[in-house]
Amino acid sequence: MRTCWVLDHPAHVRLLASFLRAGQSNDVIIATRRSEVESMLAGGDGHLPRRQTHWVDRPVGPQKRRIAFNRWRSSHAFLRQCMRESSAPIERVVAVGASIELLAWRSPVLRRRLSSIKERWYISDTEVNHIAHRLALKSATHFVLPIHWDESIDGGLLKGTKTATVHRLNGLHGHIHLRPSLRPSAVSNPPRVLVRRLVGDGIHDGDELIDIPESTLDGLLITQADEGAFHGDPWRLVGELAAHDGVITQSVTLASEAALLGVPTLLVSAAKRGFLDRLQDEGYPLFRWTEACEGDAWHNMHAQFLTGLHLTEALEPEDWPDARRQLATWLDSNLID
Repeated sequence: MRTCWVLDHPAHVRLLASFLRAGQSNDVIIATRRSEVESMLAGGDGHLPRRQTHWVDRPVGPQKRRIAFNRWRSSHAFLRQCMRESSAPIERVVAVGASIELLAWRSPVLRRRLSSIKERWYISDTEVNHIAHRLALKSATHFVLPIHWDESIDGGLLKGTKTATVHRLNGLHGHIHLRPSLRPSAVSNPPRVLVRRLVGDGIHDGDELIDIPESTLDGLLITQADEGAFHGDPWRLVGELAAHDGVITQSVTLASEAALLGVPTLLVSAAKRGFLDRLQDEGYPLFRWTEACEGDAWHNMHAQFLTGLHLTEALEPEDWPDARRQLATWLDSNLID
């Protein structure tokens, strides 16, 4: 089945990379212009196959509605062009948390439909992405949601999927693209900690972002991996996590990936996610702080995290679910690597 893969976020590139490798040579990509996504596609040899790619803008800022409409129109025009240039029609669109391209099977102006696109897949693990959810409900035919999805904060998404097919994934997105890896046998002196701060222009960052005080990093050997400012190979960022003694981050995605790899992680964010609750319930080394970093309680949490750097050998996390094969089965993917 010829597929259009939507790559909107660096974590989504990693999530879908193996499925692109197992896909067809005439598949196409719609990718969002953000520095890490551009770097990953530019340096994707060995990770991603070369595919015809259409670049679109991220709908953020005061003009986000106009940007979103232009993205819809641009994506529709690209899909129509792909149809005209090949005898093989595009039959499916697969998007992770980005739903504009699910609408692009029909024109935003003329309402003409690309009738060959019968399957429109919306994959999400972020309950609070309400705008994307509402758009997905208008057009998606398949939803992939984890079994730990918190319906109480999803803005009515799960209740609204009455006419679509809903697949419930047993695992986090990290279970799909990560592999359990060996951790350092001893903590470095000083401890090596990777730090990732966010730019803060995401659709829900304004309500979730909490500043990380510089004093939090005192006495640690820091690797800076801030959003849009990581100087290493972005494909190696996740691999870097397991090489560190700990992670301090504002990013819920990176926090989940690090915790899954057994790396003690201090997440400074007001974010609410079902996958964060699951990680804590299953005993992964995730330390969550959800308010301003001040007062005795904050200092106690910081101390617990620093102590946790030395206690990873006591962890007994749950078995690794085969979420990757589960998703491959639903997508009918010949995934072999």
